[in-house]
Amino acid sequence: MEGLVHGGVRMFLSLVSRGAGGWSPQVTDRHPWLQLDLRDRIEVTAVATQGRYGGSDWVSGYLLLFSDTGRAWKQYRQEDGVGRFVGNVNADGVVHHKLSHSIRSRFLRFVPLDWNPSGWVGLRVEVYGCAYKSDVADFDGRSSLLYRFNQKSMSTVKDVISLRFKSRQAEGVLLHGEGQRGNYITLELHRARLALYLNLDDTRLRFSSGRVAVTLSSLLDDQHWHSVLIERFNKQVNLTVDTHTQHFRTKGEGDSLEVDYELSFGGIPLPGKPGTFLRKNFHGCMENLYYNGINIIDLAKRRKPQIYSGNVTFSCSEPQLVSTTFLSSSSSFLSLPATLSASGGFAVRFQFRTWNPDGLLLSTRLALEPQRLELQISNSRLRLTHHMSAQQKEEVSTGEGQQVNDGLWHSASLSSRGLQVTMTLDNEPSSTMELGDHMEAGDSLYFGGCPSLNVSGCENPTLAFQGCMRLFSINSQPMDLNLVHQGQLGDYKELQFDTCSIHDRCLPNFCEHGGQCSQSWSCFYCDCSGTGYTGATCHNSIYEASCEAYRLTGSSSGYFSIDPDGSGLLGPTQVYCNMTENKVWTVVTHNSTDPVRVQGSTLQNPYIMKFNYSASPEQLMALVSGSEQCQQEVMYSCRKSRLFNTRDGSPLSWWVDQGGERRTYWGGFLPGVQQCSCSLEENCMDMNYFCNCDADTDSWSNDTGVLSYKEHLPVSEIVIGDTNRTGSEALYRIGPLRCYGDKSVWNAASFYQESSYLHFPTLQAELSADISFYFKTSAPSGVFLENVGLKDFIRVELSSPFAVTFSFDVGNGPVVLAIKSHVPLNDRQWHYVRAERSVKEASLQVDQLPLRFLEAPSEGHLRLRLNSQLFVGGTAARQRGFLGCIRTLTINGVTFNLEERAKMTPGVSAGCPGHCSGSSSLCHNSGRCIEKNSGYVCDCSQSAYGGPSCKEGVSVSFNRESSVTYTFQEPFSVMQNRSFQASSVYRGNSRARESMAFIFMTTQSPAMLLTVSTFSQQYIAVILARNGRDTSRIITVGLCVFFTPPYTEFISIKSLTLGKVTVDTMDEEVMQAGSKGFIGCLSSVQFNHMAPLKAALLNRASSLVSVRGHLVESNCGALADSTIFHSQSGEEFGRGRGPLRNASQSNYAVIGGVVSAVVFISLCVVVVMTRFLYQHRQTRRDASIKEKEHRTNLETAYRREAAYRAEPAYRTEFRLHDSHSSTLNDNREYYI
Repeated sequence: MEGLVHGGVRMFLSLVSRGAGGWSPQVTDRHPWLQLDLRDRIEVTAVATQGRYGGSDWVSGYLLLFSDTGRAWKQYRQEDGVGRFVGNVNADGVVHHKLSHSIRSRFLRFVPLDWNPSGWVGLRVEVYGCAYKSDVADFDGRSSLLYRFNQKSMSTVKDVISLRFKSRQAEGVLLHGEGQRGNYITLELHRARLALYLNLDDTRLRFSSGRVAVTLSSLLDDQHWHSVLIERFNKQVNLTVDTHTQHFRTKGEGDSLEVDYELSFGGIPLPGKPGTFLRKNFHGCMENLYYNGINIIDLAKRRKPQIYSGNVTFSCSEPQLVSTTFLSSSSSFLSLPATLSASGGFAVRFQFRTWNPDGLLLSTRLALEPQRLELQISNSRLRLTHHMSAQQKEEVSTGEGQQVNDGLWHSASLSSRGLQVTMTLDNEPSSTMELGDHMEAGDSLYFGGCPSLNVSGCENPTLAFQGCMRLFSINSQPMDLNLVHQGQLGDYKELQFDTCSIHDRCLPNFCEHGGQCSQSWSCFYCDCSGTGYTGATCHNSIYEASCEAYRLTGSSSGYFSIDPDGSGLLGPTQVYCNMTENKVWTVVTHNSTDPVRVQGSTLQNPYIMKFNYSASPEQLMALVSGSEQCQQEVMYSCRKSRLFNTRDGSPLSWWVDQGGERRTYWGGFLPGVQQCSCSLEENCMDMNYFCNCDADTDSWSNDTGVLSYKEHLPVSEIVIGDTNRTGSEALYRIGPLRCYGDKSVWNAASFYQESSYLHFPTLQAELSADISFYFKTSAPSGVFLENVGLKDFIRVELSSPFAVTFSFDVGNGPVVLAIKSHVPLNDRQWHYVRAERSVKEASLQVDQLPLRFLEAPSEGHLRLRLNSQLFVGGTAARQRGFLGCIRTLTINGVTFNLEERAKMTPGVSAGCPGHCSGSSSLCHNSGRCIEKNSGYVCDCSQSAYGGPSCKEGVSVSFNRESSVTYTFQEPFSVMQNRSFQASSVYRGNSRARESMAFIFMTTQSPAMLLTVSTFSQQYIAVILARNGRDTSRIITVGLCVFFTPPYTEFISIKSLTLGKVTVDTMDEEVMQAGSKGFIGCLSSVQFNHMAPLKAALLNRASSLVSVRGHLVESNCGALADSTIFHSQSGEEFGRGRGPLRNASQSNYAVIGGVVSAVVFISLCVVVVMTRFLYQHRQTRRDASIKEKEHRTNLETAYRREAAYRAEPAYRTEFRLHDSHSSTLNDNREYYI
């Protein structure tokens, strides 16, 4: 039904009719829509809908499509990519939608999706907008516009270029200009993306093939208008395509763009050869083309002399290319009759585009039943299959590099001649299949899928096709899809005609921290490999935020990667964590830690050294600000080299702080005092001076001090200016930056009144938010935090004594995740909560309980829009406030200072009372501190250690026949809790992370250490194995981890065995090691939160524990811990390379290991595996994962072992966590 245009500003269809009125389709209409012809292109800014007058007919949801010609429609998408518009809830109300970006079009189409279930479709509409005028030019692929300058060259420091275009091809030059000095600017379409090449005064790049383009947007060959804006000022450039903008700085040495003679639009003509072009020309239309305020198309239309218009016309020709969209991956299909061919055989040609790696393109039954042909996308390649019978088939495929799921249009053709059938993709060489007989197609050809009814000769091999198709030709006869749509030709289901609804879900890229985005038709995926982050959008850091956090996990001294701002913008950095003292020190090195001798410097020509640290300035600032205290030693020895001028006190040498400020104090924490440490300590060699060096003696003096005013640290530069006199020299050394403490870990607030709360600025979490904190309370319920907007909100609360709830609404309806505990959470003990929401999913974690995951809908609102303050410990309504303590509140990597805000808030106090609320670690090795009325106790039930402080290891000596098997009471699996009250658009899901750790000491190799088996015949085996070197004095060994990766998930764990294994379902090499058992000591065995060895010793009579052979409880674990302590002591930064030598001059090497921190070179390793256990054997590790694996530098420890002549024992940790990539079906092994 066509609408009417009433004026140039406001158009409507009987919105307020007083009589019966409105549009309602016939009940028999399968796919109704209402189309408006606005008579001319109009800039539409808003639409409004209303139900049919005086009835019960209305539309509750609809799509809005637009077109210039009434063909080739495009779906309008709102800001979040949402295509669905919310309609009416009754017949009389008006629902108004202001468009986030206007539509410039002549035709509009309203497509009802839902309507009143008690009535029918009824619609009245109103369209708001204004007249739109434009200057249009049509380029036929062989034409161009040349804009010639009045002078020889045009030099500009500022440029603004704007245009709108619609293209029929994925390639083509939009504009180009260049100068003799190497300047150039080129804007072109490449693979349906827009690429901008821009260079200023850099001749090296002019003739180089390595020109780098800035690319933006995609799918620009959809034959719809797209806007482009280029803004440049000096080297700063903004490139905007439609609603997406990219900012960058251009290459080159200058600030001006110098273009000689002319700018060309639509192609790059070859000088002196009219009609010849260097690159593929643009084929399509441009409008409103402006170069620095000059209307290029208007000049061309008026035939101005500075414009040359070769074969350009000034009206946009519209091709009649009708596309159809296959919407469903299970039920979409298009059936077309197979027309007769005069030459025999058959020929089929069509074009398609998709993101999916699999899908059926074409299926046809052959005249000789039951044979059939299938053309499908399989693993991103085109494959032709000839099914001769149920068991016999023949296949041909395109080459490895010819992937067709890239979103671009591809042309596929299939033809038979004689005894051959030929498959052709685009312009690539054809693939041919030999046939045993002549081939003729059946009555029908099925495109995209098969009907649900059992149609002979058509079966969906995996999935139906999801994507777009067009230009169907059967035996050289084009197929009219309009006839199909009208029911006059063929048949179809789940198709959308006259439109290609492909959507780029990687634009914008929601993968954070450099994650790579890929997509299918309905969703996108993020590859986080090598980024140091994990999660659905690479949001979560795989590293702890500080050395203090590593200590709390039970780690010992070593090199670690820390991520000071967690999920924030800063990446991880490697530091050394010294945990041998009561304080945990974080050590950051720089490029010049050795002593440096300086001579010949003056104040006019000083010696300058800049220090480059192993962390960036931003990372250093985050580390320093988050630490309780930092310090840096400055060693300065001098001979006739002063620090200060003794006449006026002006500095002759100084250092520069992290902010670039010059500092002249050389010790202590008093930045305003121009003194050295000896003055502060009152022990200078000459008390007439504030520094020893200022005495200016011929003998060596020393002014070493420790800088401890952390706001100035670290030292970024040192300047020395008084070593130019005879006999004058200085020797300095700037030590590494050393910090201790994590201010965030115990930053806490106590809430005493239900109406009290802390308020902070509005949460900035439109696309992603991760919230973590600890709490303890005796109250049955209370809101931990809340932030609300007009309709959106986010809230975390204790909803009952046994449940924590995370709820939010981004415009798709409220979503609720809840975790229920089997024990009360209001037990006055600390509990951990972590809630996360992203555009892909939401999750909730409480202590060690199974995680809750919910996937976000593929079509829905994405942005969380908040406008109120963030309330912590209560709500704006002062109801349901939290009573108790909250500490370590971190949101998106930012730790909130609760203590500072609590000092000025009634009903809230800084800190939290209790023995377990301090930063000192009262309980070790994952032991849990529990408050008591008169003190505290350590709960070691989830630790592999025992004793009052969970520090006493549980150890057992094994012989060759010994084994301990712990059978889990029920399949130890990740439980899938489904959310109650959750929106139906989210789907329940669960993921888990498992880890195991143990200490071992042995003289045997190979040896079976540990085996984990499942109910589905899967297993993990950890074996101590020789790696090839064996001499009488030196034996190098390695841990070998075997596992099976079947098609099912590794989530139903049956048992864990230590020592000898006799089952015959394992790999042969594993069986050989298992039959030899284990001779030595095993101690402190931990599997997730279970301690199977401790449980076996304490509950030998339990039916869950099976002990074979002779077991002796011993203190070998304490000996191992002692050995580890010795091996880890010594200089922090030593990097020994000595081998592990036999201490007793025998033919045996004592081999030991502690499975919790590291095995490197010989014995210790951190093995990271997926929960599915599908990883490939790794000969190289990613650099970022390698950082995490090499947590302790055990090479130095090995070298020291020979000196101690003690049996070594080492500690290793295995972590198994979720991953999405991998599909192997054979056993895998890791040699470490």
